[in-house]
Amino acid sequence: MCSKKTLSVFLILLFTYLTSLSADRPLRQAQDKPNVVLMFIDDMGYGDIGPFGNTVNQTPHLDRMAKEGNRLTQYYTSNTACTPSRAALMTGTYAARIGMDGTVCFPNEKRGLNPTEYTVGDMMKSVGYRTGIFGKWHLGDQREFLPLQNGFDEYFGIPYSNDMWPFNLNRHRHTKETYTPLPVLRQNKVVAYVSDGADQSLLCEVITDEAVKFIKKNKDQPFFLYMPHAYVHLPRFGRLDLTKKADGDIDRATVEEVDTSVGRILDTLEELGIDENTLFIFTSDNGPARGMSAGPLRGNKGGPKYEGHMREPTLTWWPGTIPAGQVTEAITASIDVLPSLAKLVGAEIPTDRITDGKNSLDALLGKSQTKSAHEILFYEIDAIRRGNWKLVRGRNGDFELYNLKNDLGETKNLVEARPKLAKELKAILDDHAEELAANTRPPGMLDHSDFLISEPGNLPKLRDYLGMKNFEALERSN
Repeated sequence: MCSKKTLSVFLILLFTYLTSLSADRPLRQAQDKPNVVLMFIDDMGYGDIGPFGNTVNQTPHLDRMAKEGNRLTQYYTSNTACTPSRAALMTGTYAARIGMDGTVCFPNEKRGLNPTEYTVGDMMKSVGYRTGIFGKWHLGDQREFLPLQNGFDEYFGIPYSNDMWPFNLNRHRHTKETYTPLPVLRQNKVVAYVSDGADQSLLCEVITDEAVKFIKKNKDQPFFLYMPHAYVHLPRFGRLDLTKKADGDIDRATVEEVDTSVGRILDTLEELGIDENTLFIFTSDNGPARGMSAGPLRGNKGGPKYEGHMREPTLTWWPGTIPAGQVTEAITASIDVLPSLAKLVGAEIPTDRITDGKNSLDALLGKSQTKSAHEILFYEIDAIRRGNWKLVRGRNGDFELYNLKNDLGETKNLVEARPKLAKELKAILDDHAEELAANTRPPGMLDHSDFLISEPGNLPKLRDYLGMKNFEALERSN
């Protein structure tokens, strides 16, 4: 038997140990919050990368993501152009519901994402995450609409598309005026401008540089990193060394540089030892623009809402959590990102407004036998999918019916063979359009707006700002 003195010492030591555990628990819980990296490519098609069947573009890092993680074969963007697609992703809400559908935001526009909307950035900040965006924002270029006013702590990138610059010979879509210089912002301040093709060819690398710095700076606290790359949106430029590596194919060179960006993020997470505490999501904003590929799907960036228009190449990676080599066929959508991440990090979603996305976390994490949270999927107000059946408004305005299980390429219109089903789906789609119209929220709208810059003035070119000179770039031939 032990003495009373020995027992007393043991109890004191046990109490001290348990007290230390209790005191340390909040810190341990904070460290255990998973980091989230969301890479959002511009105009990349379903068939542009190796994991989705491309055999020309060399994408070893994306191939690795698929091999070690989860490939989502039925993930859809929620809109079909830059601004509405980003609005839906950021808010978990159809762009039409929040006044951000239709045409994209242009420089010096009075419209932008309403700051009263609840973004993924707002949500992650609410539970203690450091938030950063590096890349293309395109939800309004006025100060009230920029990332720092919409849930992000740090921002570096361009405020709208890389074709909105003086070398766009088509000029402004509405005014037909020449574009002002393309600004580069750090936080809310313009620090440089994209002067020519050589500067354009740096956009992927500099965004990745900034993202890597953000990860390293925040490795000891939970972070949300949003990387909406300007690549592979036209115009495409490739530095000579990268274009040579891609056998002179600039389209291929830009895809492969995106893959290099993915590799740098993976390497950084591993080097810092935080890879097993980080969810990495890779996807695109809409179907392929000219020079890119939809693979087996019909359609591209423009036109009717065929599969190629909205089904995106999507991968998720989280070592130790997502099973290696997983393939998830459950239907998911970009509007699901906000509610899914809310479930992951324990955040609340406002109940005073409609959020259209659904919790699809199990699908994102590659859990086996996961069923889709969407019994019905709407492609804006122009198409509807229920199970394997899809009704879509064609180019001439007539509706077409396809069985995607038997006809992924949407080649055999069954509307005449199944008129009752087509009518039923059309009625559901009409009800959806009416519901959206009856329950909309206004976009942000200002009485006055100004160009971020009207002339370069004393601003440095992007390459001078970065201290990079003496290199050349090639433009994709149109």
